[in-house]
Amino acid sequence: MENQLAKSPEERTFQYQDSLPALPVPSLEESLKKYLDSVKPFANEEEYKKTEEIVKKFKNGIGGKLHQKLLERAKGKRNWLEEWWLNVAYLDVRVPSQLNVNFAGPSAHFEHYWPPKEGVQLERGSIILWHNLNYWQRLRQEKMPVHKVGSTPLDMNQFRMLFSTCKVPGVNRDYIMNYFKTESEGQSPSHIAVLCRGRVFVFEALHEGCLLTPPELLRHLSYIHEKCHQEPPGFGVAALTTEERTQWAKARAYLIGLDPENLASLERIQSSLFVYSLEDNSALVTPEDYSQILTMVLTGDPTVRWGDKSYNLISFSNGVFGCNCDHAPFDAMVMVNIAHYVDERIIETEGRWMGSEKVRDIPLPEELLFTVDEKILNDIKQAKAQFLQEKRIYGRKGR
Repeated sequence: MENQLAKSPEERTFQYQDSLPALPVPSLEESLKKYLDSVKPFANEEEYKKTEEIVKKFKNGIGGKLHQKLLERAKGKRNWLEEWWLNVAYLDVRVPSQLNVNFAGPSAHFEHYWPPKEGVQLERGSIILWHNLNYWQRLRQEKMPVHKVGSTPLDMNQFRMLFSTCKVPGVNRDYIMNYFKTESEGQSPSHIAVLCRGRVFVFEALHEGCLLTPPELLRHLSYIHEKCHQEPPGFGVAALTTEERTQWAKARAYLIGLDPENLASLERIQSSLFVYSLEDNSALVTPEDYSQILTMVLTGDPTVRWGDKSYNLISFSNGVFGCNCDHAPFDAMVMVNIAHYVDERIIETEGRWMGSEKVRDIPLPEELLFTVDEKILNDIKQAKAQFLQEKRIYGRKGR
């Protein structure tokens, strides 16, 4: 984490973005040599010789023409590869994202001050939320250090995609909505979405310009938890995000057509800083080690994860945590960075809140209520069934 600890008070997180060099186009000869090097260990002498002939023919024929087109493309783009990679690797993919594309991981807090323990889910949740919100605020203020190799700054753009970002399904291709802005750029969303027992709640992370404190966050989480356990479960609309992408796109369009308020609710989730998932675990074994936590954050209750969100922070009833993240907006090292930051803060404070216990007069969380009909309920039922089937396949493969 040396890059994260670089000390440069004058530097701003995104200050070098416009001055970074464009992505270079490797020479055709270099690319073809690397290809042959990668083939060699897997081919016998005859196969390799034939491959060499094909590569030579490609180089002297269509390969040269294609390379010239690539050079022309690169003249007008700072990154000639990014759009192609994003579309082919993520946005054009039609298989369900949550088990096939998303990445996930356990939080390391259970190794030290937060061992598995029943009855602490909400209290620990309020503290981990507060540390995540501090990271968000520092990012908005551009106070997170620039990552570097030696003195050379690296591209920090993916950090803009961590918060207030969501993939939206399309019939043929998905797209990414990013609502994040730095303080110098203007207003940015500041609400969190909480999913619990098939229901969705939102609340503002700021009150009168200040972050909610852990006692205030605990009040909100307790309200949601109590309400969800005293009343029937919700429809579980979030399960639709586990569906095949075209199917989810069609279900989403139908849901919006039922009631304009459904679109407003979807946009509140999309623009939220992140989704905080309260896992019930009433019929499941609570996870206690890395393997169990990883399995649960990947394959747990589909009604309390929004599979398209850039960041789902997942809390289990025994006080352990993990994350599930859509892969399209950023790579896993961005999540590693925030996870490391939060873990350091928990270690520094021995997992406790040491500030004021005062709770300000703040509005309670708002529930997002979806209008549904039999078709949507059947779509949700089908989504749960296919998720369960994929989960079984996942388990058999031992992935």
